[in-house]
Amino acid sequence: MFKKILIANRGEIACRVIKTARKMGIKTVAIYSDADRNALHVKMADEAVHIGPPPANQSYIVIDKVMDAIKQTGAEAVHPGYGFLSENSKFAEALEAAGVAFIGPPKGAIEAMGDKITSKKLAQEANVSTVPGYMGLIADAEEAVKISNEIGYPVMIKASAGGGGKGMRIAWNDTEAREGFQSSKNEAANSFGDDRIFIEKFVTQPRHIEIQVLCDSHGNAVYLHERECSIQRRNQKVIEEAPSPFLDEATRKAMGEQSVALAQAVGYTSAGTVEFIVDGDRNFYFLEMNTRLQVEHPVTELITGIDLVEQMIRVAAGEKLPFQQSDLKINGWAMESRLYAEDPYRGFLPSIGRLTRYRPPAEEATPTRAVRNDTGVFEGGEISMYYDPMIAKLCTWAPDRATAIEEMRLALDGFELEGIGHNLPFLAAVYDHPKFTSGEMTTAFIEEEYPDGFEGVTLGKTDCERVAAAAAAMHRVAEIRRTRISGRMDNHERHVGEDWVVSLQGDSHNVVISADKTGADVAIGGRSLRVESDWTPGDPLARLMVDGAPLVLKIGKISGGFRVRYRGADIKVHVRTPRQAELAALMPEKVAPDTSKYLLCPMPGLIVKIDVAEGDEVQEGQALCTVEAMKMENILRAERKGRVKAIKAGAGDSLAVDEVIMEFE
Repeated sequence: MFKKILIANRGEIACRVIKTARKMGIKTVAIYSDADRNALHVKMADEAVHIGPPPANQSYIVIDKVMDAIKQTGAEAVHPGYGFLSENSKFAEALEAAGVAFIGPPKGAIEAMGDKITSKKLAQEANVSTVPGYMGLIADAEEAVKISNEIGYPVMIKASAGGGGKGMRIAWNDTEAREGFQSSKNEAANSFGDDRIFIEKFVTQPRHIEIQVLCDSHGNAVYLHERECSIQRRNQKVIEEAPSPFLDEATRKAMGEQSVALAQAVGYTSAGTVEFIVDGDRNFYFLEMNTRLQVEHPVTELITGIDLVEQMIRVAAGEKLPFQQSDLKINGWAMESRLYAEDPYRGFLPSIGRLTRYRPPAEEATPTRAVRNDTGVFEGGEISMYYDPMIAKLCTWAPDRATAIEEMRLALDGFELEGIGHNLPFLAAVYDHPKFTSGEMTTAFIEEEYPDGFEGVTLGKTDCERVAAAAAAMHRVAEIRRTRISGRMDNHERHVGEDWVVSLQGDSHNVVISADKTGADVAIGGRSLRVESDWTPGDPLARLMVDGAPLVLKIGKISGGFRVRYRGADIKVHVRTPRQAELAALMPEKVAPDTSKYLLCPMPGLIVKIDVAEGDEVQEGQALCTVEAMKMENILRAERKGRVKAIKAGAGDSLAVDEVIMEFE
């Protein structure tokens, strides 16, 4: 077994690999850029080597710099994580030449599966079900139209070397096929330096389901069942689960066996993932094979009990797999939520800054429930503009799907995160959505259910009453504390009334509180709710039991009440005496300032270019400027027709959120 391995990655996946290596008694080496000098993976590793400036193309993906770090530290093997150099055959080749083990597949398998056209041909030869399509070179747009008609609309036009949704178009007719071919070709050339395009049938009611495979160098290969990855935004996964709520045993077995056949056909070793698109009738078609560990691997580990990173290390060291296919059963259900530094209220734009508060729920594992949080950040740490916006992968496990979802809801409710925009509210909303809870979702779920973006959640009547009862009980505790501090009376309880009016989401609820030593009975909406909690005023998290069921609220103090965040809702809850409520109803509402005449920067970022000049007349949808954040360019467009009065920023300027870029007449 190896004595020392280097992790050619950063963030949560580097920390994840370090945990397993430590468990196996293997020393670890981290590499880091200037931006990651104080990163968690650097602190966790036994050694760390600096490899350059923050941009990945000057540090993490420079093969020579990584090879130098290996030489400096004497590492015997390298785990690449995912992204960066994980599917770079030249890196695998350089390691082989240096006599260093690559904790991944052979370079031949990486090359074969890294090209979408080649991989599909190999899949067909291995009798893997593939989407009807045309894999040859396509000369021009007219040939693309002819091929599209032969396949039958709708069709998907894709870049052969593509990824992350780039170079991808759906065409429903000849015009869209003609335009889509040229757009995909241009985008592929710009993004990948490879403009080859292929066309395949677009699958309706699609679900994205993938099979985890594991192979050793002794001819043994198994599949570790499937993961459902249909909840995606712009072709990027957001929520994953294992197993899939859609597959039956026969389909699972067929997909698994075909995945193993493909892996063996290319001489695969290590962990890999075969991705499929599955239609509404459970017909499945090969998409691609990822020759690396997947981001969502924890859900597979939770339902199988297999540490995939450990098995990757053992396979790289020449060991045999210690189990056979018949040993791999599905135990329970697991969910994974990708927590991103992106603001759902601003169109999911990237958010950067310091984590002023970062308190994930406690990790635990029992026979009936588990909570796991794979992360690479810490409280006080900084989310950089240079890398992927992922903060953490929060996972839950339970014996069945409904319980696993409920465990995730509670875990998200209790996840404290402040200082940056993040998608926690959006994740919470998805887990309460009927389409998700029923398991009847497709890859179009987010696009269909949130066509205008995410604007928060409006709580239903039952949840409103539970929150109102909790807020009233907490307000009473705060009032008792206030009277004690003021020292006005020894018998403080008689100064705290029983009748209150709780206002939230535009409605008012009359409540009556009857308190005792263990909690309070709150009369609301014609029923009585028992509220019990050990919450202390000032605590940002309140864990309560309301009518025997857990309620976890994020709490902030506002005048006359609380700011409450719960299940995707962010609401102001006012608790007043009946007389105060009567007077509050007479107060005029504050009108928000009119910002329609300004173009505001939606995120912290760098102005790449300004597309208009002062005095220009602009039309609705016209590009005004480009802002870069986290290496993603965001084009800001005019919301309506107008004329540019003044430009307040220029190319090269770094702006904060809501700084003015330009003003209109």
